Amino acid sequence: MHARQLPSSPKMASISMATFTGDYDVRSCSAVKCHTMEERSNLMNMMKLSIKVLIQSALSLGRTLDSDFPPLQQFFVVMEHCLKHGLKAKKSFIGQNKSFFGPLELVEKLCPEASDIATSVKNLPELKTAVGRGRAWLYLALMQKKLADYLKVLLDHKPLLSEFYEPDALMMEEEGAVIVGLLVGLNVLDANLCLKGEDLDSQVGVIDFSLYLKDIQNSDDSKQDAGITAVLDQKHYVEELNRHLSCTVGDLQSKIDCLEKTNSKLQEELAAATDRIGSLQKEQQQLKHQNELIRERSEKSVEVTIQDTKIELDTYKQSRQGLDEMYSDVWKQLKEEKKIRMELEKELELQIGMKTEMEIAMKLLEKDTHEKQDTLVALRQQLEEVKAINLQMFHKSQNSESSLQQKKETISSFEGKTNQMMSTMKQMEERLQHAEQARQVAEEKNIKMKQEFGGRIETLQQQLSQLDNQCSILEKELKSEKEQRQTLQRELHQEKDTTSLLKTELQQMEGLKKELRKLQDEKQQLEKVCEEQEQALQEMGQHLSQSKLKMEDIKEVNKALKGHTWLKDDEATHCKQCEKEFSISRRKHHCRNCGDIFCNTCSSNELALPSYPKPVRVCDTCHTLLLQRCSSTAP
Repeated sequence: MHARQLPSSPKMASISMATFTGDYDVRSCSAVKCHTMEERSNLMNMMKLSIKVLIQSALSLGRTLDSDFPPLQQFFVVMEHCLKHGLKAKKSFIGQNKSFFGPLELVEKLCPEASDIATSVKNLPELKTAVGRGRAWLYLALMQKKLADYLKVLLDHKPLLSEFYEPDALMMEEEGAVIVGLLVGLNVLDANLCLKGEDLDSQVGVIDFSLYLKDIQNSDDSKQDAGITAVLDQKHYVEELNRHLSCTVGDLQSKIDCLEKTNSKLQEELAAATDRIGSLQKEQQQLKHQNELIRERSEKSVEVTIQDTKIELDTYKQSRQGLDEMYSDVWKQLKEEKKIRMELEKELELQIGMKTEMEIAMKLLEKDTHEKQDTLVALRQQLEEVKAINLQMFHKSQNSESSLQQKKETISSFEGKTNQMMSTMKQMEERLQHAEQARQVAEEKNIKMKQEFGGRIETLQQQLSQLDNQCSILEKELKSEKEQRQTLQRELHQEKDTTSLLKTELQQMEGLKKELRKLQDEKQQLEKVCEEQEQALQEMGQHLSQSKLKMEDIKEVNKALKGHTWLKDDEATHCKQCEKEFSISRRKHHCRNCGDIFCNTCSSNELALPSYPKPVRVCDTCHTLLLQRCSSTAP
């Protein structure tokens, strides 16, 4: 042993102390980690042992587990230690508190199926601490056979678990996933745990190692246990299959009910749609008939109007040629008169003013004639437009279905107005002819202008005023016709809208028919699937009934091989079947087949057994089982 040299300066002393403390911290951290690793491995091994012993002992008994079953109690103690490992301490006014019920409450938020467990635990009035509630939660989860599923949901959300556990805790490491995998094996067991009357708050969680240090049974017993476990595994597998099949059958039945309701609704809608289609077809036929009648009438009226317009055009052309000739003659005469006026200017200086007035009047007359010709041209164009509109109305009347009678009235009124227009045109032409005659008279009288200037100017002004009045009347009539034309166009637009709506309804009806066909095909397919599943369920039911009978036979054979335990009189205080208390009037009777004690009413049957040649007393359950076995073995 060599003495350690002291540092020569205080700085060196401080550095050496820091290095010493750092080495000490590193060593202490590594020791803590090793300690936690050992704790996790020990707890995982204890969990494996407790689950193995619990499954073996439960399968050897072959019955539902009670809360007084020692291996089950030890399993809950070990489970509690595993859940408490690495829990963070929550500080409060009383002190630090560690309870594993906090992370278990998260299951209700993550998995809605666990809400029933949480509500039932909270409603228990006997539980006052968080530890007791956590134990009750574990009891209920084991009875539901979903303890492994709930813990797996917790492990899938480790960020939420980090609020309750340290990073080195068992539930945060890989050992937690291994324990969840081991807990899946407990779904084979059936547990019937009563929470009322038990003091879960004050129970002491101490692991009893004496259960795991027992001697191993003989090889024959192990083989028999292995056979029983295999049979029980098959039984539980078949029960789970049956449960899944019943769930699927319920879902399919609900789907079938929904489909039947939708099918009935669609059939009602289809019937209503067919009725609508029939009514629409009848209305369509009626409208077609009316359209044909209107078409014939309109064709006849159009032919008549075409002939009339041809005749009018011919007459108009002839009248226009005559007017042009008269106009050229008037211009020639005016030129001659101007020449005469220039020669007689010196003589007729007093009458120059009158001549200029006459020239102005003539110019006004010329303008009026030009304007009247323009108005005639415009009226003819309007007539052509009216005819084109009539043709459009005729074509559009084929598509109209609702307002045919109104159209008839409008067409008849329009024809009357066209006749009125034609009559007015004839009157105008006659007036033009009268005007031309008046003009000729005026030209003849121009020779005698010198004597009769005053009277003729007044007559010409009166004629001009009359022509102006006639033009205003014609303009008013044109305005009224334009308004009628606009109303007719509006009615046509409305009829177009109604026809488009009817077309869209017909397209919708076709789409509904296609959807109905698709739904009928789907219904047939679902009916086929339902029939196949019903057949499969019937076959599964037959297999299940056969397997149950085989299970009962195997149990009876095992009982016969092991030998029935003869229950002592002191151990039984109640009848095993009816659970009535024994007294002086209600005597005890042993069943010679199973060895249990029953009352007289529950063991009044007698049968011959292999160990007894004569008929002996047997309980009701053994009596029914033996009779079933005899009936199944009989040829």
